[in-house]
Amino acid sequence: MSTAPIAIVGTGIAGLCAAQTLHAAGHPVQLFDKSRGLGGRISSKRSDAGHLDLGAQYFTSRDRRFTEAVRQWQAQGWVDEWSPNLYQARGGQLSPSADEQLRWVGVPRMSAIANGLLGDIPVTFSCRITEVFRGEEFWTLVDATGTSHGPFSQVIIAIPAPQASALLASAPKLAAVAASVAMEPTWAVALGFATPLQTSLDACFVQDDALDWLARHNSKPGRDDRLDTWVLHATSAWSKQHLDLPKEQVIEQLLGSFAELIDCTVPAPEFTLAHRWLYARPSQPHEWGALADAHLGLYACGDWCLSGRVEGAWLSGQEAARRLLENL
Repeated sequence: MSTAPIAIVGTGIAGLCAAQTLHAAGHPVQLFDKSRGLGGRISSKRSDAGHLDLGAQYFTSRDRRFTEAVRQWQAQGWVDEWSPNLYQARGGQLSPSADEQLRWVGVPRMSAIANGLLGDIPVTFSCRITEVFRGEEFWTLVDATGTSHGPFSQVIIAIPAPQASALLASAPKLAAVAASVAMEPTWAVALGFATPLQTSLDACFVQDDALDWLARHNSKPGRDDRLDTWVLHATSAWSKQHLDLPKEQVIEQLLGSFAELIDCTVPAPEFTLAHRWLYARPSQPHEWGALADAHLGLYACGDWCLSGRVEGAWLSGQEAARRLLENL
């Protein structure tokens, strides 16, 4: 068995789960991420209003294996239950939601899960991998600066499908599958108010032209916000239509929709922030689990291989690691 480490590109839930599983099995792993921090869509953005969860707002568990993992995370203090005063909005009308699904969040922020999963596994940040190729025996990764990394015995690509397809060129069938996946964008906006808004609402599913979701950030356990901060998610359709809209205009339009919907007076916010998730979720679920070319030692995983949810990302990372270990 080769002693060369296994490379994993991407430090979202799928990549971290695969890394943790392989590390626990005694295999050296090296992670790479183009961002400055961990987590992908469960990362928490540092801002003047504190750390904000702009991506995944919470997660649920349905699969027995994932439920067991989440309970372990809870025991380790990485996550806690979130029971918001939940509403739904239809046709501009607010009403309490009957949804009693158990929801989980990372504490004190969503990225706590990523930090916990990483442990002491080595990771290289601010490193955008642009090419992955195999020599006679080992893999080499090349980053955007032209720097080579390697050698690696196996490679797992754990990034959104449109980006993954380019790095799967050595396995054309895998590349074609990844290229076939359509992913939807989401504009996220944070609004911070000096005085708490006079509403009992903590979170709301919205059926609107612009808004899809809104949540009071400090209603989540462990948050210690200086301001009364709210996170808004636009619908995929609105986000796609306004993909290149300047951030200031995105904030203005979603703030307007929020003010029309919420059941209280909305003053001018003291703080605003907008972030565009270009690949927020797959447009439809799949049942691949993970993609694999065991002969080459090249794998791909991510929420897009399954449900598009945090649970799907975790299960996909598990599946990629399982297939890799089977073929060592």
